[in-house]
Amino acid sequence: MNFDLTEEQRLLVATVRRFIDEHLAPLEDQVDREGVLAPETARAIFKKSQALGLYATNIPTTFGGGGLNAFDTMLLEEQFGRTSDILIRRAFGNVYEVLLRCSASQVKRWLLPSVRGERTCSIAITEPGAGSDAASIKTRAVRDGDGWRLSGHKHYISDGLFSDFFVVSAVTDLAAGSRGISLFLVDKDSAGFTVGRDQPMMGLRGTSHIEMFFDGIRLEAENLLGEEGRGMRQVLETLGRVRLGQVGARAVGKAAKVLDLMVEHAREREQFGQPIGAFQLVQQMLADSAIEINAARLLLWQAAAEIDRSGDGRELISMVKVHAAETLGRVVDRAVQVFGGSGFSKDQPIERYYRDARIYRIFDGTSEIHRTVLGGALMKKGAALYDPAS
Repeated sequence: MNFDLTEEQRLLVATVRRFIDEHLAPLEDQVDREGVLAPETARAIFKKSQALGLYATNIPTTFGGGGLNAFDTMLLEEQFGRTSDILIRRAFGNVYEVLLRCSASQVKRWLLPSVRGERTCSIAITEPGAGSDAASIKTRAVRDGDGWRLSGHKHYISDGLFSDFFVVSAVTDLAAGSRGISLFLVDKDSAGFTVGRDQPMMGLRGTSHIEMFFDGIRLEAENLLGEEGRGMRQVLETLGRVRLGQVGARAVGKAAKVLDLMVEHAREREQFGQPIGAFQLVQQMLADSAIEINAARLLLWQAAAEIDRSGDGRELISMVKVHAAETLGRVVDRAVQVFGGSGFSKDQPIERYYRDARIYRIFDGTSEIHRTVLGGALMKKGAALYDPAS
């Protein structure tokens, strides 16, 4: 498998990294300190990103997107990991690919405005009693004439304060289990829609994570996204690539950024008359970090290449999710140790990276859930999942 990057790919990566360094990095401390990004600042960085063609790059060109394949998308997502989550969302705004399930009329109302940056969508699946077990949701949509009535409760919905519509999962057939779940497009201004509290988080400052309540919201037939009863399948088929990018690739990028800071600090910080990077135990932490980051990146690229080749890479996606998230955790923990007391201080960005890194092992399926998925797949497929010569 050849992973030599083309000149076009290298230019793409360099363009995004330069944009982050020039326009986003200077805002990181302010966002973490104040927990908000001023609307005028958000509009400014969006316009600059859009002018460079960096918005909605994952959506096909037929809908006005950038049309990047999975591999090139992951190259960008790795770079996105080098800055704050809220700044990524405002500047680059990859549109959720589940919206490609939109019908012709839905495309005009929801997809195209999202690609143009006029509307913003969040995914609303998680509930107080349904996290990794997304099929155990209680939110219901019952038939009401030619439409539906939606009732229920969601929480931890990322960027919910900013988004103006949501892809909401709801049970439409109680007897059908996971095959009785459907997806609906729900506008925030719908009668019966209530935004609850913004649930405070340890990290990811600036990004809201809200509760949402639906009290008999009237939905038309057009609000049903895709086929009735196929909501879980649609989620699995489209959010896997999201999981690979927003968790796997960004974890690799964030770990690489942290290692950059570790190496720089190890060169400049002196103790006992020499740079701390001269001490073998510090060198070991740097070396282990480089080894793990490279391994995670190659696994990420393998998964992306498989998606482009076959359209399916779910086991590889689970591998990337676990390995990249846990690599990030180990790298940033070492960084705190290398920086010492300053690594525990808010005067250094390492403290922020440490807080932000912890969620990667939880959201989009915990490490434990993905290991369970892999274990089951190994029982069925065996060596095909880890030995290309088998």
